[in-house]
Amino acid sequence: MLAIVKGLVQGDRRSVARAISIVDNREPEAKQIIKEIFGKTGKARTVGFTGPGGAGKSSLLGRLIPECQALGYKVAVLAVDPTSPITGGAILGDRVRMQGQLDDEKVFMRSMASRGAVGGVSKSLRNAIRVLDAAGYDLILVESVGAGQLEIEITKVVDLTVVLFTPNTGDNVQAVKAGLTEVGDIYVVNKADIDGAGPLYNILVDMIGDTERKPPILKTSAKTGKGIKELAQHVDKLLKERSINYKAHERKMLEDELKDMVSDIVAQKVASDLNSKKYSTFIDKLARKEIDPYVAAEKVAETLFK
Repeated sequence: MLAIVKGLVQGDRRSVARAISIVDNREPEAKQIIKEIFGKTGKARTVGFTGPGGAGKSSLLGRLIPECQALGYKVAVLAVDPTSPITGGAILGDRVRMQGQLDDEKVFMRSMASRGAVGGVSKSLRNAIRVLDAAGYDLILVESVGAGQLEIEITKVVDLTVVLFTPNTGDNVQAVKAGLTEVGDIYVVNKADIDGAGPLYNILVDMIGDTERKPPILKTSAKTGKGIKELAQHVDKLLKERSINYKAHERKMLEDELKDMVSDIVAQKVASDLNSKKYSTFIDKLARKEIDPYVAAEKVAETLFK
């Protein structure tokens, strides 16, 4: 067993932090770490927090952590931040908003760069969750990048999805259209202490409350603490209800992960082969109008997958 794995399964914070860095950067040890801890995972439950930028996800999580601890959970936070266009790293804005929790030795908090991944979810997020799971954290809160209506990839990685909206950020009806309104297990109107929260809450109730799923719709305020305890209780209740069929849910998540991994491997192979001289000949034929793009694409694909 790798020394770093021995450390992380014993809950050593430095080992946990280093292991996450290794899997995030896809260093040579990453595959061995996952191989050794994979059998020790599956105990932690994960909750994703998504929604438009500025919805107050980080501040809300800062308030929610103590409430989850009070319910008996050992909490860790993975916050996926926008990638810096200069360094390629995370901007780490959530660390500022959760400063109070960073001083709590019982909470592990880590920012990760999205690195341009679709849907605001880092490609290494699943393995970072596994590291925390193996280290004994039984509730992992995942904050994804605020990216509007397309930010639904988080649902493929977590057990429960909380969707946040905030009032006075433009057209409320436009803000809650299809996409985010279809993926949530819990919906939250955050910043409920400011004007406009009531009308937005009513819109959500009208659009989502009458659906067959009937997900909880709550008002919260990270500033005043309103609704935070109620949110924690709803999260706890839904996680316990879903634990009955967790194996089926886990199987579906593993299926999604395997598809993504195979697609990545194929994409890398294709990208490599598309730099070959043979590929250039098809470009030349296109430029001379000897073949059309559809025929060229089919012939290139045939060559790649022989």
